Amino acid sequence: MSIAENLKFLRKKAGYTQEQFAKELGIKRSLVGAYEEGRAEPRLQNLSKISKVLNVTVDGLIVGDQTTLKSIKFQKEKIKILPITMDKQENENIELIHQKASAGYLNGFSDPEFISELPKFQLPMLAKNATYRAFEIEGDSMLPLTPGSIVVGKYIDSVTDIKNGKTYVLITLNEGIVYKRIFNYLNDRDKLYLVSDNQAYSAYEIAPEDVEEIWEARAFISIDFPDPEASEEISIDKLTDIVLDIQKNVIGLKDELKGKR
Repeated sequence: MSIAENLKFLRKKAGYTQEQFAKELGIKRSLVGAYEEGRAEPRLQNLSKISKVLNVTVDGLIVGDQTTLKSIKFQKEKIKILPITMDKQENENIELIHQKASAGYLNGFSDPEFISELPKFQLPMLAKNATYRAFEIEGDSMLPLTPGSIVVGKYIDSVTDIKNGKTYVLITLNEGIVYKRIFNYLNDRDKLYLVSDNQAYSAYEIAPEDVEEIWEARAFISIDFPDPEASEEISIDKLTDIVLDIQKNVIGLKDELKGKR
C-alpha cells in the first residue's frame, strides 16, 4: 500500500476535506492533492505533521496498509484510529495484551504492525458487531479476579458512554493500563472515579482527556477457580448440604426403580 493511498484513506475516514486537511498541516490544498495522487511524496517534516493529525505512526503511513483499519471518532472531536486484525473468514480477532506487552501497547496501540504481532484468539459467544481486546491484569485490586486473569473488553468510543458501576479497562496517559469499576461524574465535575473491588485500595479520579482507550469488560478467563470459602453467598457447609440432597435424591430414585421391578 502506497503513502498516497494510505493518506487519502485516512484523511477521508477522519472526516477532512483536502482544504481542511491542508489547513491543519499548514500547506496548500494542491500539495495534499499531489500527495494523494502520487505526484509528490511528503518530506519528513510534513510526514511528521500528517502522522500527528491522523494519529498514526510514520512507519504506518509508509509501509502499512491503513485500509484494513477501523476509523472511529473518540472523545468528541478527538479522532482515534483503531488498528484491528481479521482471520481468513474476515472475522475480527481478539488481540491479547499480556503483562509483558503492556508497556509496548501504551506506545503502540495505534501502530498496525505492533497490533498484528500480538497473540490472537476468538470467543464465539461474543456479539459480532463489536471490536474486542483482551488484557492480562496484575495486582489484587480487583479481587476476586486474581492476578494473571484475562479480561476481554468491548471497545467504547466515548467517555460519555461509560456507565456507573461497571468495570472497564482504560488506557490512560498517566496510570497506564488499569482495570477498575468506574463512576461517571463528567456532567457534575468533569471527572471519572476509578474504584477497586478490593477495599484495601483507595478510589481516585482522572480527567477524561487522560483516557486514550476504553474497553468495557464483557468476559474474563482465569486458571484460578473461585474459592467457595471466600464467597458470601455460598459456603462449604451449603455446598455439602447440596451434595447430600443430590445423594438422597439419587438413592430415592434407585429405591423407586427397584420397587417397580
